[in-house]
Amino acid sequence: MNAKPGVRRIDVGLGDRSYAVLVGAGLIDAAGEAMAPLLKRRRTAVVSDQTVWGLHGARLTAALERAGIAVWPVIVAPGEQTKSFEGLADVSDRLLALELDRGDLITAFGGGVVGDLAGFAAAIYKRGIDFVQIPTTLLAQVDSSVGGKTAIDTPRGKNLVGAFHQPRLVLADLDVLATLPVREMRCGYAEVIKYGLLGDFGFFEWLETNGAAVLAREPAALAHAVARSVEMKAEIVAEDETEQGRRALLNLGHTFGHALEAETGYGAALLHGEAVGAGMALAFRFSAAQGLCPSQEAARATAAIAAAGLPTTLAEVSARPFAADRLVRHMAQDKKAQDGELTFILARRLGEAFVAKQVDPGAAAAFLQQEGAA
Repeated sequence: MNAKPGVRRIDVGLGDRSYAVLVGAGLIDAAGEAMAPLLKRRRTAVVSDQTVWGLHGARLTAALERAGIAVWPVIVAPGEQTKSFEGLADVSDRLLALELDRGDLITAFGGGVVGDLAGFAAAIYKRGIDFVQIPTTLLAQVDSSVGGKTAIDTPRGKNLVGAFHQPRLVLADLDVLATLPVREMRCGYAEVIKYGLLGDFGFFEWLETNGAAVLAREPAALAHAVARSVEMKAEIVAEDETEQGRRALLNLGHTFGHALEAETGYGAALLHGEAVGAGMALAFRFSAAQGLCPSQEAARATAAIAAAGLPTTLAEVSARPFAADRLVRHMAQDKKAQDGELTFILARRLGEAFVAKQVDPGAAAAFLQQEGAA
């Protein structure tokens, strides 16, 4: 599908598995036209959660039916707890009951939880079925819907069971963000500012000036923020699809953040984007504490994250002190860890992150204690 006026097309270059990410307003209404060429039979199972389906399900159904595409909804409960073995088994069984075959298509219609869950189900359904991402949160539009990472959580950690399975198409409709709660917008913004912090100082500076406009959903600012984020992710994914090198930089803040999520129970107390915001601030301050990054740059990163209303300290995440040793144990289960050694994404300066291997667990624990952990 060629991009229409006001719609940005960003291609993820992966050879014969390349696909387009379309960013703009009104894309849900054009979903039938965009998806029809991908369908061998005019039908799709749409995996969504109760909240998103209640708000936008009728609009998507109407768009698909206008193109002659039958819609089979598979609706799940909202929230991170759905992204589990139990949730995967439930979705897989319901897809099997629909008697989809490998020539059919699954549509993931929701935020990151739905995208990860539906994408993983697509990866393993009859050894692989195509899927389309229609992300409905800012976080999903700029991060989780692009790049083919799919996964579920386990009691031992976040996203530890999954597969790389690229979508055939991503439709990032900016209109749908109008119904997104402010807290969810802030969570998405954490992933937006991440791109500036890890590799584009100019974008970081732009966000320092325009971040409030992005959070206020001003159309031009929002469109630029989403498109630039997707451009950066597409470039990195095309270079390093399975995270053997540069793609690991996209995990800036996630080693700290995932540990905080594990300790707070993957629930409403700490949303993923909030954990990433705190994790990035901690990563910059840890970099400074290790003499890797100027302290004034770490302070500037922290201030920019805080300006978006995101937590930047352990005390803001939980009034009850975290145990430093428990957080470090969670970090040892991180997917980037190798041979029992901690791997962090740290920073040399604003806009220049790097992969730090064999990080001393004692240094990490001491830093966390300085930050207020017990």
